[in-house]
Amino acid sequence: MGLYLENFVLNRTLVTKARTVGEADVSLFAGLAGDFNPLHVDAEFAAKSEFGGRIAHGPLVLSMAIGLMAQLNLIDGTALALLDLKWEFKGPVKLGDTIRTRVTPIEKRPTRKQGRGVLVLRFEVENQRGETVQTGAITLLMKTRSTEKTAPR
Repeated sequence: MGLYLENFVLNRTLVTKARTVGEADVSLFAGLAGDFNPLHVDAEFAAKSEFGGRIAHGPLVLSMAIGLMAQLNLIDGTALALLDLKWEFKGPVKLGDTIRTRVTPIEKRPTRKQGRGVLVLRFEVENQRGETVQTGAITLLMKTRSTEKTAPR
């Protein structure tokens, strides 16, 4: 079970495990999303580009960053909804790059409805060279401790 809203410590950064972006990741994402831009799927085309090779889809890396955060077991079973997403793409992620994410709770507040609150998490995605390739924030509707009902006496 993930953390309740009250358990998050503001401005306490957590670092995820690392993950290498591979051929299968990009191919599967291209098929799922229907995005076959040659920068992602055509090695010959991409080699002649300013990137010098194939790059991962920006939204693929965003999804991986959220997945890496999920592996920290912060929100499993306690997140109720994704309310907002703001994201910036700072640099390319090439096939073979290894990414990790710094996740920082930056805001939390209860809502008018008992048992719920709003949490904002900041993300900084870095490659193996420590370069920031993406940044963003997600706003989540979260359970609060008052969600858990106490047994009558």
